[in-house]
Amino acid sequence: MGNLSELSSGKQWMMMLVLGGLVSAAVYFFMFRGMTQNNQTAQNALTVKLAENSQLEAYRPKLAEIERQLANLKQQLEIERRIVPDEKQADDFMRMVQSEAGKAGIEVRRYTARAVSAREYYSEVPFELEVDGPYYGVVNFLDRLGKMERIVNVSGLLMATPRRQSDAKAKKTYQYAPGESVIATCVATTFFSHDLQPVAAAPAGRR
Repeated sequence: MGNLSELSSGKQWMMMLVLGGLVSAAVYFFMFRGMTQNNQTAQNALTVKLAENSQLEAYRPKLAEIERQLANLKQQLEIERRIVPDEKQADDFMRMVQSEAGKAGIEVRRYTARAVSAREYYSEVPFELEVDGPYYGVVNFLDRLGKMERIVNVSGLLMATPRRQSDAKAKKTYQYAPGESVIATCVATTFFSHDLQPVAAAPAGRR
């Protein structure tokens, strides 16, 4: 084949056009085609994401309601934890009982822990209580126990006068004040979330 310069100008232009077409085709296949495929892949991913966002957009008006419901559930959980704590803290329970006794104007002479009864979802923790004070003060104390935020059940109530304290099965005689007309013993049972751990024994007496 002769040199390109030996060809006529028309053939030279034709050869240049052919070469240019080949170069353009090569550039397209090796560069632009790959870019086009990448763009198509990105476009497909964008389409999928937009469809997902469109589906989620329907829940936007409900988001505030969902957040409100979650806040209510958290509040209810905190209330339930106060009513039925998840830890058996005997000291805290006794402090709560002692506080109600002080408000009612009576004396709590003895706390004695009984055996824990394990149920499926909770444990019952009973305490023997021995109290004395004015009759209406003792009645007020028992009423306060029933109205505590924490669940407390009172059972086995016995009452007697200081002169016949054995009728109430009191364990010990104390120096009663003139206004203390009633001695009472009972079992106050509180509840804890079930974990089967034994509760610490309460002190046998306070004086």
